[in-house]
Amino acid sequence: MGRVQGKVALVTGGASGIGHSAATLMAKEGAKVVIGDFNVDGAKEAAELIRNQGYEATGIFLDAGQEESIKEAVEFTVNQYGTINVLYNNVGLTNLQKDLDVVNIDLAEWDRLMNVNTKSVLLGSRFAIPHMIKAGGGSIINTASMAAFAGDSTRSAYGASKAAVVNLTRYIATQYGKDNIRCNGVAPGLVLTPAAKNNMPEEVLDIFAKFNALPYHGEADDIGNTVLFLASDESKFITGQTIEVEGGHYMGNPSIADFQEFMKKTQQ
Repeated sequence: MGRVQGKVALVTGGASGIGHSAATLMAKEGAKVVIGDFNVDGAKEAAELIRNQGYEATGIFLDAGQEESIKEAVEFTVNQYGTINVLYNNVGLTNLQKDLDVVNIDLAEWDRLMNVNTKSVLLGSRFAIPHMIKAGGGSIINTASMAAFAGDSTRSAYGASKAAVVNLTRYIATQYGKDNIRCNGVAPGLVLTPAAKNNMPEEVLDIFAKFNALPYHGEADDIGNTVLFLASDESKFITGQTIEVEGGHYMGNPSIADFQEFMKKTQQ
C-alpha cells in the first residue's frame, strides 16, 4: 500500500477498461485521481466506485479531440487537489470501417485519429508540465500500442498515430528530464477489456492466442499495474521508454506457432 501516496493523478479515458483499471489501482495505492472521459456518466460512476471503496476520485467530462477541454481537465485537477504529479494519457480511438489500407483509408479518419490519439498526448503534457515543474517533478505515462511496432493489413492511421506517441514520449522525456519529469509509454497487445470481449469473435481471440508466447490473453489490470509502476517512485530511473505488455505475441519468429503445430503432428 502507499506506492503513490499523496500524488495527484489525471487519467484520460478512464471510464472503463485500461484507464479505469489504472485509476483504481493508483487510488488504492494512495493517489487522488481525476478520471476524465467523453462518457462523463461513466467517468463519474468509475469515480464513485473508487470512493465507495474508501479512496479518493472525481469524474469529469473530457473531450480529447478538443484543446480547451484538455486544458480544463488539467486545470480542474490542479484546482481540485492543489497540483498534478501524474498524467496518464490513455485516450485512443480506432475505426475498422474507415481506417483501412493506405490506398483506401478515409482521410478525414486519418486526421481524426492523429488529433485524438497523438495530439491529445501533446496537449495533455503541454498543460500539465508547468504544474509538474512547480511541484518539483512528475510522471507522464502514454498509452501507445503494439501497432506502433508492426505493420498490418489495415488500421494505417491507428498504427501511425501510436508510433508517433512512442517517439513523442522520448521527446518529452528528453526535454523535461532535468525538471525531474519522467515520461514513459505502455504498449498493450490484445487486452480483454469489455470492448474487446464484446466486439471480437471467439475465432479472432483464438488467432491471437495461437501466437502469444503465454497461454492466455491480457487483462486490463496487466496494463494498469504497469501504469502504477511508472507512476510510482519505484520507476524513478526509467524515462523515455515504452514498455511492451503483450504476452510475447510479437516476440518470436512469426512462423513458430505453425511450426510447433507441425512438429506435434509429426510426433503423433
